[in-house]
Amino acid sequence: MCGIAGILAGASAPPATLEELRSMMALQAHRGPDGQGIYRDERLALGHVRLSLIDLAGGFQPVRNDDGTVWLSFNGEIFNYIELRRQLIAAGHRFYTEGDSEVIVQAYERWGADAWAKLNGQFAFALWDTRSRQLWLVRDRLGILPLHYAVVGDRLLFASEAKALFAGGRLSPRFDAAGLAEAFTCWSASAPTTVFAGIRSVRPATALRFDAALRPTEVHYWQPHPGDVYGAMTMDEAVEALEEKLSQAVALRLRADVPVGCYVSGGLDSSVIADMARGRVGATMQTFAIRFADPRYDEGVEQRLAVRHLGTSHHEVMADGAAIRAALSDVVWHCETPLLRTSPVPLYLLSGLVQQTGIKTVMTGEGADEFLAGYTIFKEDEIRRFWARQPRSHVRPALLGRIHHYIGGADARANRLWQEFFAKGLEDTGHPFYSHLIRWQNTAWTIRLLDGAGRQGFDLAALMDRLAATMPPGWQDWDALTRAQWIEVATFLSPYLLACQGDRVAMAHGVEARYPFLDPEVVDLALALPRRHKMIGLRDKLALRRLAARRLPAALWKRRKQPYRAPIAKVLVGADGGEWIRQLLRDATGVIDPAAASRLLAKLARPDAPTAAEREEMGLVGVVSLGILAHQFGREFASRAGVARAMLDRAPLHVFEDRLGHLRPSAAVTQDQLRHAP
Repeated sequence: MCGIAGILAGASAPPATLEELRSMMALQAHRGPDGQGIYRDERLALGHVRLSLIDLAGGFQPVRNDDGTVWLSFNGEIFNYIELRRQLIAAGHRFYTEGDSEVIVQAYERWGADAWAKLNGQFAFALWDTRSRQLWLVRDRLGILPLHYAVVGDRLLFASEAKALFAGGRLSPRFDAAGLAEAFTCWSASAPTTVFAGIRSVRPATALRFDAALRPTEVHYWQPHPGDVYGAMTMDEAVEALEEKLSQAVALRLRADVPVGCYVSGGLDSSVIADMARGRVGATMQTFAIRFADPRYDEGVEQRLAVRHLGTSHHEVMADGAAIRAALSDVVWHCETPLLRTSPVPLYLLSGLVQQTGIKTVMTGEGADEFLAGYTIFKEDEIRRFWARQPRSHVRPALLGRIHHYIGGADARANRLWQEFFAKGLEDTGHPFYSHLIRWQNTAWTIRLLDGAGRQGFDLAALMDRLAATMPPGWQDWDALTRAQWIEVATFLSPYLLACQGDRVAMAHGVEARYPFLDPEVVDLALALPRRHKMIGLRDKLALRRLAARRLPAALWKRRKQPYRAPIAKVLVGADGGEWIRQLLRDATGVIDPAAASRLLAKLARPDAPTAAEREEMGLVGVVSLGILAHQFGREFASRAGVARAMLDRAPLHVFEDRLGHLRPSAAVTQDQLRHAP
């Protein structure tokens, strides 16, 4: 993984300066601690900071084609680069590196824009064709890696992270009311929306082509095509197909010139991945897990069962209240969005542990719940549709208690308020967002904690219209389960889970996360499997569980789903009764309603306070993280940029191509020369 940055000047605009480009690169230096590179001509300034995983000695960027007419700054991995490279060499292409980055350039030379669909990987890149004067901004199928852009006057700015777009001083950080409202409803704003005014995010599976006038053309190079393609497939055949595709995906993601580790949560998904990886790597493989001081969240027993089975060298990090509270600010800075959960923080601590052991990349189990129907929300949708056929039934809603076993006690799950909550909109089963609407309505309670502008940005109907416009063609005609699965992918997996609990907290420590369940062939297979191989009644992930039964102890593959969660209210309020939060709220005027937030804090800080409602805890995290974000992108931004610039200046410069005549192309350039170059 790496960080990319660039400035494309309009036809009449002067070239960007090296100083502006390096200021953008600096704020992403954590993404690429192993080196940096620069390309510049009269139209484009292109930067790259590198985390070296493949072709350690020669894979520096920006990378070019044979005659230097195509340049690339690439973040990510192309896992099938060896196969593509062989195909391209057979067609007459010559390579000057051994890495995966150059494959993109040569594939573009061979197939043009059709190349994007051939890439099996996780990526975000900028490709500049000097001949056509066209810039491509391209993002992987599921949005695993970030890519942001903004048009400011006669310039296009782009970078892996939004903070880099503010570094050159052309754009000031301001919050977008609609983006904030979406984040406080769906946990994150979905591309192209962000929480910052004027900042857009490239949509997953999308290539944006900018011409000389900075006009974008959006090309969607992949769409999901679910359907009962394998309707006649038996369960045994489905398991064989899944094992074959998943094993191949793991093998591809073990490609690296550095060791690859695995996260082990104690659950089914990560255990299957770790078992497949262990079979290829051997006992030298290292595994990593989060432990919690609070037993309600801890899965240590299951994790150690998995580790005993795997026989790996295992490492744990303890996420207690003090550690979570201390790291929250750093996590918000890297996530660049308000959070409604503290869950990203322990994963940030975990990636710090990975970095300390010298490991640069890890595999995880994300994606299995979305594509193989493991989440509670899918069962909840099934139960509510079943209940809606007899809405006066008191027996049918009782099934909800069976899938929410981890929330409260049996009495709480059987009371009238519980049923009233799930009865909202019960009979509106034809609503395209039926599966998620009740959740969004509940979470949207937190918007009352925003200031007037933030509250006015909330319009649930308009939000759903925006989301519907980004969904695949024909999605409303899909069956209920598949539709719910893709809504989860589009509104939660891509914009939140893979960002705030994935790339952002991992790359904060220069660690890359890889996701075998998100391999294109695994995803296509899962989408095409018949429903009966994924979920029947309240039994979930059927094909995957059958596969796991071949590999794992029964205690792991038979285990009920326990969602990954982290403590909130008691952790944030702390022993001082939340005094630090009160100070934060005083400094965050203009984005948070201080009276509403103070009332919520007072309620949750009482020594005799009852267990907080889920939406109250989310509201507390939301206002605290938004206050932190406002402070970081306001008063603290200049000082943070200065620290980041000092970090960048210590990194070696491996590629420098300046075509403006101020410095000789490909010459050895000192940091002092760079500072004085225009």
